Amino acid sequence: MPGENLSRDEARERAALLSVDGYEVSLDVRSAVGDTEGEGPLTFRSVTTIRFRCNEPGASSFADLIAPSVTAVSLNGKDLDPGEVFDGARIALEDLAADNELVVDAQCAYSRTGEGLHRFVDPEDGEVYLYTQYEPADARRVFANFEQPDLKAPYRFEVRAPEEWTVWSNGAGTEQEGVWRFAETKPVSTYITCVVAGPYHYVTDSYERELPDGTRLEIPLGALCRKGLAKHFDADDVFLVTKQGLDFFHEHFDYPYPFGKYDQAFVPEYNLGAMENPGLVTFREEYIFRGKVTQASYEARANVILHEMAHMWFGDLVTMEWWDDLWLKESFADFMGSFSLVGATRFTDGWITFANRRKAWAYRADQLPSTHPVTADIRDLQDAKLNFDGITYAKGASVLKQLVAYVGRDAFLEGARRYFKRHAYGNTRLGDLLAVLEETSGRDMGAWARSWLQTAGVNTLTPQVILDAEGRVAELAVVQEAVEAYPELRPHRVAIGLYRRSEVGALERYARAEVDVDGPRTLVAELAGQDAPELVLVNDDDLTYCKIRFDATSLATLREHLAALTDPLARALCWSALWNLTRDALLPARDFVDLVLRFAGRETDIGVLQMLHAWAESALVHYAAPAWRPSGARALAEGALAELRQAEPGSEHQLAWARFFASLASDPGDLGLLAGLLDGTEEIPGLAVDQELRWAFLEPLATHGAAGEQRLDEELTRDDTASGERHHVRCLAARPSAAVKAAAWERVVESDSLSNALVEATIAGFVRPSQRELLAPYTEKYFAEIERVWRERSIQIGVVVVRGLFPALRDSPQTLEAADAWLAAHEQAAPALRRLVLEERDDLARALGGQACDAAAGAR
Repeated sequence: MPGENLSRDEARERAALLSVDGYEVSLDVRSAVGDTEGEGPLTFRSVTTIRFRCNEPGASSFADLIAPSVTAVSLNGKDLDPGEVFDGARIALEDLAADNELVVDAQCAYSRTGEGLHRFVDPEDGEVYLYTQYEPADARRVFANFEQPDLKAPYRFEVRAPEEWTVWSNGAGTEQEGVWRFAETKPVSTYITCVVAGPYHYVTDSYERELPDGTRLEIPLGALCRKGLAKHFDADDVFLVTKQGLDFFHEHFDYPYPFGKYDQAFVPEYNLGAMENPGLVTFREEYIFRGKVTQASYEARANVILHEMAHMWFGDLVTMEWWDDLWLKESFADFMGSFSLVGATRFTDGWITFANRRKAWAYRADQLPSTHPVTADIRDLQDAKLNFDGITYAKGASVLKQLVAYVGRDAFLEGARRYFKRHAYGNTRLGDLLAVLEETSGRDMGAWARSWLQTAGVNTLTPQVILDAEGRVAELAVVQEAVEAYPELRPHRVAIGLYRRSEVGALERYARAEVDVDGPRTLVAELAGQDAPELVLVNDDDLTYCKIRFDATSLATLREHLAALTDPLARALCWSALWNLTRDALLPARDFVDLVLRFAGRETDIGVLQMLHAWAESALVHYAAPAWRPSGARALAEGALAELRQAEPGSEHQLAWARFFASLASDPGDLGLLAGLLDGTEEIPGLAVDQELRWAFLEPLATHGAAGEQRLDEELTRDDTASGERHHVRCLAARPSAAVKAAAWERVVESDSLSNALVEATIAGFVRPSQRELLAPYTEKYFAEIERVWRERSIQIGVVVVRGLFPALRDSPQTLEAADAWLAAHEQAAPALRRLVLEERDDLARALGGQACDAAAGAR
């Protein structure tokens, strides 16, 4: 639609003109059940009343609404012709008064893409479940509004639903004869309003705390999921982490949780990890575990719970003015997730996961052609949609970790407290945060912000060591480099650790210095005179955001003694650095695979181990020379099976190695073992093959032609659930057949019949590294179709298709040329679409560079 992609300039103009006093939204979702057959989209009635003021009476503006049809529009008591004022995305508002009332009666469409009001039918029992998801701008798919974050207002929601349903919203609700009415919210932005409705399983608890002024804070807690998942729902652990988080944030923020109740809904077919709707946080239901998972999964869930809770203050109470400053909520929540995880829960090694997993996401994003400063230039809503990326989340969080080291923890937290009190229920920009941090720290935050928040790119820090005649450190320096495109050299507060082996062979730190690295070369005088190190670890303790390199001695030490590093964070940092070397074509992929084969079995941190599995597989699929891939794959599969058999029976390490082995299985012996584990003729002591693991074993069998449609259908009969359906769809699309691939392509690209979750599952099955030749016909088709897909489908589905079907596995110069040709011929394509193609093209070019490096190593 012409007005669907709201621009920053339009939003600023409207915010200068209008102030919103309140919304009343009435939804009738009884149409979600019963006979839903008919032409066109399934719809529900939405009636919205908006009271707002205009600073310039007589001026014109517009309200936002994306709906199949509008029944009636009334402005200040005057009926307007919907055919004249509504264009499918906007409602024109002419001759505004000083005080206005807009009433819009519309038929809005249920969603199958996870945007707006999503409708899900549970294949297990036929029950219907609804939930909303709006960020950045999909509330307008459910009710008429002014869809921008700085036009905050209080809301009153009313929902008419089937009588057997329960309905939740941001405020507390009451029900009478199928009509649910909810308490008025505090002033909030459109994108964090929420409705969840259906026959959900609901568990309650409560949180109490005495505040410093002696008053008692009581917060009703709730947690909900589909009925079919109730038997797997460990709500007690969700509530435990929730209470620990509320304790932590109340203690450190000195601002009571402001939104009344605290419900957490685990919902199906969710596009995100979670969403911070005040009073009603929504999560993807995959955080309810149907089978055995490792502690890394519980830690990840706890981190997300705390991330969303931090948003109650950073994002909901105080909100960015426009999406340029998205980092004001996401970077903080990402940092606070780990900060509170370590400070308040059983997951005290959360910073290891942050260093190993979150920063890996940031490093990749910061080296793409689409990298941007943490404070980004967001021109419109399509830009905003793509900016929920590794820069805004993980790099921003890493930068905040550096900021805490720079200004001190106490000054940082006091700055946060002043920020909340000064801007409660308001909107802010970068300068508002910097102002309070300057007050509390006494530091010049302008220079820090220019270096860290307003420039792009990642620096590389490398140690230089000169020894004297006695073998001691005569000079140790840290060299800082930047790429030509982003030449900024930043101030880094870093720790440098010196390591050597003990008498028992343990690689341990014996000296440490914390210094400010600034400029191209910084001397570390504090370490002069120390015994010669076997390993110099720059950014020890992970204080700053940078890529670290090693001097020759240190790299040689890691090649032989990496597993001897006793400190798990130091070990994780070294693994991360070695992976960056592999991606940068400085370490052959076969060498990284060899390190994993030799040392991963001794990794104690389960999250690091699972990350190593993912990196090793990526090294094999993308960065290894094609000629070496078969032998590399065989070595990895054999190594994984050996570790699986040696792992402690019933341990989470055994489970991790079982999943890794399954992902690598390809030869008849490996596939036979998986089939035997499924039918009970084979056994690995302690390994319980639950339903989730059954699908993990079936997937390689389907991929390599050892499990056909009938076998997969039998498994679906065994697991006839929503999760089972997703697994089934993925396995069907994974079968090694040209006809199967053609059918999968048609369902995703040519048809709009699949839900978001099944689109993702189909693409995951379609793209199989062992089926590169079967995918050959789709390179040309991809570049011929993506602009149409982007134009015709929702942005969420567009992103999934453009990223997921990019021909990365056709990793040849010819594919790179095809991408370049498309970019050259489509300079006027939507900027967000071009960005996606540019990113995938860059990953492909990086993979080809890695393959050349690996091939050169093999030729030596």
